[in-house]
Amino acid sequence: MRKALTLLILALGALVLFVGCGPAAPGETGTEIIEADQAQALLDGGAVLVDAQTAVKYAKEHIEGAVNISRADIVVNEPFPNLVGSAAQIEEVFSSRGIGNDTTVVIYDSNKNMDSARLWWTFKYFGHDAVKVVSGGLNALRAEGFAVTAAAPSVSRASFSAAAPRSEMIADRNEIKMMVDEAPAGAVIVDTRSQEEFNEGTIPGSVLLNFTGNNFADETYRPVRQIRIRYLEEGIDYDDTVYMFCKTSIRGAQTFLALYNAGYRDLKLYDGAWVEWSANPMNPVYKPEVPGFQLNTADNS
Repeated sequence: MRKALTLLILALGALVLFVGCGPAAPGETGTEIIEADQAQALLDGGAVLVDAQTAVKYAKEHIEGAVNISRADIVVNEPFPNLVGSAAQIEEVFSSRGIGNDTTVVIYDSNKNMDSARLWWTFKYFGHDAVKVVSGGLNALRAEGFAVTAAAPSVSRASFSAAAPRSEMIADRNEIKMMVDEAPAGAVIVDTRSQEEFNEGTIPGSVLLNFTGNNFADETYRPVRQIRIRYLEEGIDYDDTVYMFCKTSIRGAQTFLALYNAGYRDLKLYDGAWVEWSANPMNPVYKPEVPGFQLNTADNS
């Protein structure tokens, strides 16, 4: 009897652990986002530190030794804003900043991890995996004791060759339209914009998960466990295909990174995003009925 009771207790304990932890993630976790106190070891090992601020902000202040790759350097703005640039454009930018195919890259920004994430996504999209994002960006590195300067470093040109784009990381309007029309099982569209923007109109079937919820108040990323819980609570499982968008998929990229770092692998960024979707009157739009709602027209990406 005692042996049977012991086995029952062990079985119940195992069940509690299984239910509490949720399904196992298919990918490694914690591989892409680093804390500020981990950056120095990578830089000592030869990594290139990249500041993803705008050129104006970089000229005002940046971490000593960092080269600048701004959002403007890696996108095109036709036919819609902030679309991923061509392989030739990316090769020139990365090479001119001293980044080759064997270079480890450490990225930071001062914009809630958005521009770091978009640059990280661009590196991965063109086949470069040796890239990390500093959680909390400039402020976190400054707090860790990294020197700040306005002087740009001397850079020796390198040779970066882009691999074939990873088509599995991106979605176009036709794929999103198919998602809306067919609503396949095991797939979800995540709107990473604000509640106000969502209320004004969204892609039908989208789940609203504002990108800011991936961060703490100090703009550092939440840890893997909290990211997992946030998305699992919305029924978004590791096995799902997750499509992300915002206004121009800069905030969407921040969520892409959060999920990838948490073990999700079947992720797609809708690059044309809301600006493309809403520009075509043939695309359906869902507008929640919200009594007394007034749109906040703040410009976000």
